[in-house]
Amino acid sequence: MREQFLTACKRIVVKIGSSLVASPKGGLRLDRINRLAKELGTIRATNREIVVVSSGAIVAGISHLALQTYPHELPLQQAAAAVGQSRLMRSYETAFEETHHKIAQILLTHQDLADRRRFLNARHTLTTLLQLGVIPIINENDTVAIDEIRFGDNDTLAGQVAHVVDADLLVILSDVNGLYTQDPHFHPSATLIPFVPVITPEIEESAGASRTLNSRGGMITKIRAAKQAGRFGVSTLLLNGETPLALQQVLEGQEGGTLFQPQESSLTSRKQWIAFTLRPKGELILDEGAVNALTQRGKSLLPSGIKKVIGSFMTGDPVACLTEDGKSFAQGLTNYSSETLQRILGKKTSEIRKILGALEYEEVIHRDNLVLTGS
Repeated sequence: MREQFLTACKRIVVKIGSSLVASPKGGLRLDRINRLAKELGTIRATNREIVVVSSGAIVAGISHLALQTYPHELPLQQAAAAVGQSRLMRSYETAFEETHHKIAQILLTHQDLADRRRFLNARHTLTTLLQLGVIPIINENDTVAIDEIRFGDNDTLAGQVAHVVDADLLVILSDVNGLYTQDPHFHPSATLIPFVPVITPEIEESAGASRTLNSRGGMITKIRAAKQAGRFGVSTLLLNGETPLALQQVLEGQEGGTLFQPQESSLTSRKQWIAFTLRPKGELILDEGAVNALTQRGKSLLPSGIKKVIGSFMTGDPVACLTEDGKSFAQGLTNYSSETLQRILGKKTSEIRKILGALEYEEVIHRDNLVLTGS
């Protein structure tokens, strides 16, 4: 089943980790970039479409600027990214020219995908590039991104890109062979797990932080990216990018890496966007009746079912819906600002008209703009 699926994949997002293409002391690893470009070019020639999400700009900038340590200050990270991004792309372009493939640079922030119009523009641009036979190379726009609008790591970005382009497979290339029963660096007896049907809380808890200072990610971000991609119906393959031809061989049916199976989802792309791309601006604590109406009867959320409003948000913003014991179970787009909701929470429709003078919406969140997240 695993081999049959992997050999049939047509549209693949490949995330390349920083350590594969750059080091703080040595700069860009041109031999690695050339090898990866040759391998991806060969895969592209088998009638597959490839989208690359590449880290490495900050690390390349660190080397070129001769910085002594990885910068923790955001302005210095942005400066290193500005210097390193052009060098990274020039190396990719030179490498892919050898394989006779054209590339395109795309720089994104979370804000680009949180806005529905910009999300769709990104989708149209990327699918057009793929139709033209171009290999898009995507990175987070570290030069301008701030904490509020950044993805935080390129594993997360790659999971979102898999949704944007409707990928069949997300491949995360790093310096590990896949997911093990334990950390193989500390437990030599650990064994590789070739297939993960469900990402359980135990699997998430067992994933430690990054072992290097040159990465914002680590195994935990890879597991979360696989979980995120799975919600979009996309499988994820975690593979060692240091092994020559590893991806090419796996796509030909050979063993290697860890494949994470996606969830079956009937959600439309727009509802996936509401649930898994948008970040909630506030929270609504609901009573038991409202929770049951949303989860059991597919109803819209009315003001009468809201017990508490947390945070500051405007009309149209995403908000999370929580049970009285604090469990988040849904997310949606609100028809009312937090200020207005504070005035009408717990009220019936007839009372709201008297308070506001008019009733633009009966629902705080219409069921068409509401998604049950299950967590």
